[in-house]
Amino acid sequence: MKLGVLCSGGKDSIYSCGMAMEREEVACLITVHAKNEESYLFHTPNVGLVRLQAEAAELPLVETESAGRKEEEMADLGRALDLARERHGIAGVVTGAILSVYQASRIQRLCRERSLWCFNPLWHTGQEAYMQTLIGQGYEVLVSGVFSEPFDASWLGKRIDARALTLLKQYAEKYRITLTGEGGEYETFVADAPFFSKRIEVVRAETGYRNFRGVYRITDARLVEKNDPAR
Repeated sequence: MKLGVLCSGGKDSIYSCGMAMEREEVACLITVHAKNEESYLFHTPNVGLVRLQAEAAELPLVETESAGRKEEEMADLGRALDLARERHGIAGVVTGAILSVYQASRIQRLCRERSLWCFNPLWHTGQEAYMQTLIGQGYEVLVSGVFSEPFDASWLGKRIDARALTLLKQYAEKYRITLTGEGGEYETFVADAPFFSKRIEVVRAETGYRNFRGVYRITDARLVEKNDPAR
C-alpha cells in the first residue's frame, strides 16, 4: 500500500515515517505551511526545512499553504491529501500523533471522507520507551521551540540525548509536562534519521526567548555526507 506521511519536520512524524517504511511503501511526505505560528493543527518552527528531509529520505514532497485559521485548517489539510493522492496514488496517511485527540480525530475524519487508511503508529505508545528508542536508533533531534515552564533558553537548539531525556523526565514529574512534548510544551526538528541518505547540517540559526517561550529558527542548512562509521 502506498502511504503519504504527514510531516512537520519534528521527531514524531519522522519516526512514524521510518516505522511506516518497515511495513508499507512510503510514496511521499506531505507538509502544510501555516502562516499562523499559533496554528492549532500544524507544526510551524522550521517547517520549510522538510524539503531537505525529503531529499535526505529520497522521497517526493507535497507542499501546500494554510493561513492557519482554526476554522479553515481542515479544508487546507484536505487539499494537501487530495494532491498527494492525485500525484502519488496514496491509499493511506501516516501521522505522528501520540496523545492529541484534537489532531488525530480530525485527520481520521479527513481520511474517512476520502476512503484513505489512517495509520498512527505512535498512538498511546509508552512515552519513555519511545524516547529511549529514538535516541538509541540514532535520530538526531534538535529542540526547535519551547512553550512552557520550566524550559529556559538553553534548550533552544539542544539535541535530545540521554542527558536531555533525564531532564525531561524530571520536568514531567515536577511540572506535569508530557515527556514527548505532545502537549505543546516543546517542538523539535530532525537533522538525521536512520533512513536518511545524508544528514542535515545547521549552518546558521537565530533564537528568540522570553517568559518560557522561545524558537530556534534555522536560517541556513545543508545536506552533508554522514560520518563514515569505520573512521
